[in-house]
Amino acid sequence: MTAPATSSRTAMDISIHASFLPHNDPDASLAFYRDTLGFEVRNDVGYGGMRWITVGPPGQPGTAIVLFPPNASPGVTDDEKRTIAEMMAKGTYAIMLLATRDLDAAFEKIQASGAEIVEEPTMQPYGVRDCAVRDPAGNLLRVQERR
Repeated sequence: MTAPATSSRTAMDISIHASFLPHNDPDASLAFYRDTLGFEVRNDVGYGGMRWITVGPPGQPGTAIVLFPPNASPGVTDDEKRTIAEMMAKGTYAIMLLATRDLDAAFEKIQASGAEIVEEPTMQPYGVRDCAVRDPAGNLLRVQERR
């Protein structure tokens, strides 16, 4: 019996740099992520009457969320654009999972902003305490409490 061959490759060095969430009102999305969640604005680019806004948590310069106009995606048909708009309105198009050390304080601030609350802070059956809210575009944000 021969021993399995060992690989001379080294481990990959890959990290998450940016995730994309759609927006349908750049000013409302900017206010929510900057003023309510406390994210830094890293970039705000307009082109062709549309805006791409990059935000990220302070102290994490290598991680960002790009808030983008979904109609700008190349190759998307008019029917698909309508479907995306319908899904965004229902809050079923995009989801992001965030984390905080103080879920109650974060929830209080989010609730005070007038954001749509989906679920108040709850201990989930899978062992995580979190809450769920929607951003101005309808994206579902779950905020977990870090242990």
